[in-house]
Amino acid sequence: MSAASCLQSKHQFLCCICLDVFTDPVTTSCGHNFCKNCITEHWNSNVQYLCPMCKKVFNTKPELHVNTLLSEMVSQFRQEAQQKASSSISEQQAAKPGEVPCDVCTGTKLKALKSCLVCLTSYCETHLEPHLTMSGLKRHQLMDPVENLEDRMCMKHDKPLELFCKTNQTCVCMLCTYSDHKTHEFVPLKEEYEGKKAELGKTEAEIQQMIQKRRLKIQKIKQSVELSKEAADRETAEGVQVFTALKESVERGQAKLINSIKKRQKKSEKQAEDFIKELEQEISELMKRSSEVEKLSHSEDHLHLLQNFSSLKAAPPTKDWTEVSIRPPSYEGTVVRAVAQLEDTLSEEMKKLVKAELKRVQKYAVDVTLDPDTAYPELILSDDGKQVNHGDKRKNLPDNPKRFSDCANVLGKQSFSSGRFYFEVQVKRKTEWTLGVARESINRKGQITLRPQDGYWTIWMRNGNEYKALAGPDVDLSLKSQPQKVGVFVDYEEGLVSFYDIDTVDLICSFTGCSFTEKLYPYFSPCPHDGGKNSAPLIICPVNHTA
Repeated sequence: MSAASCLQSKHQFLCCICLDVFTDPVTTSCGHNFCKNCITEHWNSNVQYLCPMCKKVFNTKPELHVNTLLSEMVSQFRQEAQQKASSSISEQQAAKPGEVPCDVCTGTKLKALKSCLVCLTSYCETHLEPHLTMSGLKRHQLMDPVENLEDRMCMKHDKPLELFCKTNQTCVCMLCTYSDHKTHEFVPLKEEYEGKKAELGKTEAEIQQMIQKRRLKIQKIKQSVELSKEAADRETAEGVQVFTALKESVERGQAKLINSIKKRQKKSEKQAEDFIKELEQEISELMKRSSEVEKLSHSEDHLHLLQNFSSLKAAPPTKDWTEVSIRPPSYEGTVVRAVAQLEDTLSEEMKKLVKAELKRVQKYAVDVTLDPDTAYPELILSDDGKQVNHGDKRKNLPDNPKRFSDCANVLGKQSFSSGRFYFEVQVKRKTEWTLGVARESINRKGQITLRPQDGYWTIWMRNGNEYKALAGPDVDLSLKSQPQKVGVFVDYEEGLVSFYDIDTVDLICSFTGCSFTEKLYPYFSPCPHDGGKNSAPLIICPVNHTA
């Protein structure tokens, strides 16, 4: 096909058989024009000789003659069209890698603008013109350019895929509806396209929503990382400050200890120096007297000896050194007292740290109430769900799966499966109690072993002054005083459960490295009333944030 341009007279030069510009145009007796080869082949392939335009039938094959005038006009048209096409081609873009080329262009392939599903051909702007202007071609289905148009033909019937089989969820041609898909349900491709496009729109909206949620999650994670970094920096600064203070305290204690020992040693040395000086003085006097005695003893002059003897008779005054000694200074207890003082300093710093830590964890305080559906039948719960103690009688309650059947336990209504939470419980005037958290799947029937392996992270008090962390095996806890109010803190992701003495602001103990995979519930056991000795209730208290 030649490259025809958009000239005003172009329709006059198109053969209705090949839909291209005339080649050797001939005119029939009925006045219609065709390419010589086109009309000849048309009559050779049909029994009747009829005009393709007006359908006039000829009894014999008409003799055809070239229309000289039309032939000259076509030749002029081709030249003008060629010039116009050359200009148009220079303005259009050649197809780049990945773009669909025009199937009609010879030489440089221009970028296709549309593909025809009837012709199974892709056209550039120039070669697309007939499909936009000719009535017969206007009915063809055009679409955005695609490659491999043959894939849009039925492999079995070589017909366009124009229907959608809803039964087999596949594209079929018209002939398929009479064969393999005879009893199936069909809709036009356009109808199924619109439905699927609507689904894709909905899917796209859902995907965009998911993307937005994940972007928000990324933002939250980044914020969490930033908060974590700030917390780490703050904790590092506090740690450096504390350890610096401890280091300085140790250095001061060490210097004080060394100075004290040195002072005692110097005092002992000074005393020794004074004694030695005094002894040396006496030795000097005695040596002087010894010299005089020796000299007088060698005198041969009777008168001289007798006259000077009386002056030697009286010995110079001297000290009795029998009981005099240097006793080494005593250092017993010096180091112990220095370390004890350091321990007091460490205890003060520890209290400051715990106070700061308690202040932070109290920010995660939650409102906890007791769940009556889990309570052991002999427990008495207050109407507000904040107090529990052991009663004398067993109540007739339904034994639901959540209820403890043989142990004086009750859980909180609230569950936690992420983040941090904190609550406080008054244990005042009790001789026995157990507190902590438990996972949702714990055994609640029969006798229960309290240990992390079985889903319990708890501490208890027994006999009024015995404390244990029920870590399986249990760990004895040495407390300075009997707690009156206990704080319980849980960091789910960190795997941490900590217990605090609120009044003394001390850390009682911590479970670390825990692996939480289920919901956690606050756990309470007031323990048996013991004839009234342990009748005081456990009371869930509002958190009074540490100043």
